Amino acid sequence: MNSVAKIVVATLFCALFLALSPNNASAQAQKRHPAYLHALADLRDARANLEHSDHGELLNEEKEAMHHIDSAINEIRKASIDDGKDVNDHTPVDVRLDRHSRLRHTLELLRKARQDIEQDEDNEFAQGLRHRAFNDIDTATSEVQAAIHIVESHS
Repeated sequence: MNSVAKIVVATLFCALFLALSPNNASAQAQKRHPAYLHALADLRDARANLEHSDHGELLNEEKEAMHHIDSAINEIRKASIDDGKDVNDHTPVDVRLDRHSRLRHTLELLRKARQDIEQDEDNEFAQGLRHRAFNDIDTATSEVQAAIHIVESHS
């Protein structure tokens, strides 16, 4: 085999190895911040509970909550704590829940996500992102509480 062919084969082998090996930075983040990964899962589940309402058009409060949940997810991802999952990768939504129950479940998931990211953070960059994620989660929580109040007042 000539030297050019050897180089091509070696390059292809290295590329294949890199493609099949887990992302080292992502694996490191997952080891250091498992609670953030739980928060991402809770936020995706909360968003899905809002988005998959079978009770007519979404309330403005539900839409705003979804916007802030998306923002919180993005802030956590910017801190390099990304599990690589799409926002649509969530546990199945319990279709038996009525709108009020689904909103209550969403509220519970938002509270769990906030608790998940409350751990100490020594990285200053991640601290700022975490602070913004807190604000987004808190705003989403307020919007869901407002939606619950609207739904309760119409019952």
